[in-house]
Amino acid sequence: MQRICVFCGSSPGYDPRFMAAATAFGEALARNGIGLVYGGASVGLMGAVADAVMAKGGDVTGVIPQALVDKEVAHHGLKDLRIVGSMHERKALMADLADGFVALPGGIGTFEELFEVWTWAQLGDILKPCALYNVAGFYDGLTAFLDSVVDKGFMKPLHRDMLIVADQAPALLDRLCAYRPPAQSKWITASER
Repeated sequence: MQRICVFCGSSPGYDPRFMAAATAFGEALARNGIGLVYGGASVGLMGAVADAVMAKGGDVTGVIPQALVDKEVAHHGLKDLRIVGSMHERKALMADLADGFVALPGGIGTFEELFEVWTWAQLGDILKPCALYNVAGFYDGLTAFLDSVVDKGFMKPLHRDMLIVADQAPALLDRLCAYRPPAQSKWITASER
């Protein structure tokens, strides 16, 4: 694992455990020689994870649209800050630069980014792991919902299992590094019902 793309909130959230986990995850990346690719902001969990990687001497690449630079949220302390024209360009470049993806707590942008790359992985367009860092049970409701999607026949268990979930950084990194993509098609056929 060379670089992990982290999706997370541009806000800190109300629970101080979220910021602490973002910092700890950034430190774990640097300690393991894994670079960070992220959305390029200086605020919230995004800024915390980037600052933690840099504080430990790790490599950080930020990717941010010009519109967010104009709103003064870009992290100008980065050696590698790539400014793009749109959110679409941002996501495509982040996906190209990364060897795996992790969602920390965040809002709708975090969810959208994770679901897009997970969809690509399910379709076989990318062969990179996708994961949830389930800090303080933040993703418990989502994982329960995903299990119900399997139960209702809209997702194969195999594809549900592609989404790695862990509540500790070391275990999450171990599972990302050990990931092997499944070799099965996306669609549920009549014979599988």
